[in-house]
Amino acid sequence: MAAEGSSKIDALGQFQLHPVLGPIGASVNFTQSNLMMVVAGVLILGLLWIGMKPRAMVPGRLQAAAELGYEGVMSMCTETIGPEGRRFFPLVFTLFFFILFGNLLGVFPYFFTFTSHIMVTLGLTLLVFVLVTVVALKEHGLHFFSYFLPQGIPVALAPLLVVIEVISYFSRIISLSVRLFANMMAGHVMLEVFGAFIIMLGGLGWLGYLPALLAFGLNTILIGFEILVATLQAYVFAILTCIYLHDAVHLH
Repeated sequence: MAAEGSSKIDALGQFQLHPVLGPIGASVNFTQSNLMMVVAGVLILGLLWIGMKPRAMVPGRLQAAAELGYEGVMSMCTETIGPEGRRFFPLVFTLFFFILFGNLLGVFPYFFTFTSHIMVTLGLTLLVFVLVTVVALKEHGLHFFSYFLPQGIPVALAPLLVVIEVISYFSRIISLSVRLFANMMAGHVMLEVFGAFIIMLGGLGWLGYLPALLAFGLNTILIGFEILVATLQAYVFAILTCIYLHDAVHLH
């Protein structure tokens, strides 16, 4: 938003955390990010419980949405990981919907996108990374480390390729966390900047009305684009999780 009494645009101010729920929130540092996580969890459980409660042969909108989400994530797991993917369905399903709702909440006024903070996305990424590594070690034991040494390579190149493979493996942490955080942060910065332009142009009088109207139309388009990006990023995080689990289970 434009700073009050100033023409400057504080596009990053929206990401500042502050305690909510009064003295109780301040005492435990319960911020708006934590509150939105709780809201996202309640909305997901509400969608599944209320949507599946009728169990109708001809589903209504909520039931259809719940069934579509269930079947979509299940197909993602089984098609990407294989038959073993059913074991990991609860994790992928939870990650997908938690990230999806976290991304979408920030589009609405007075809500906050908790996935726009690197520590949140990093925490989710570390959960996936540790789980994938544990699954690989459990499934293959010490043979897991052969993953870092591709078969059929010259012995002279082995040290170099092992280093490259190890770096590539650990770079998953960066690729997952930064991709989600950067996309959500960039989208909200654009919305904030164009929203501030509308206010600033409108304050110029009748000369600024037409540019302000154009900026408003562009901002409306950006909101639709942000919803698309929010959904896409949740899908990308989930599908990459499935790909990493496939590598852990099949070791290739």
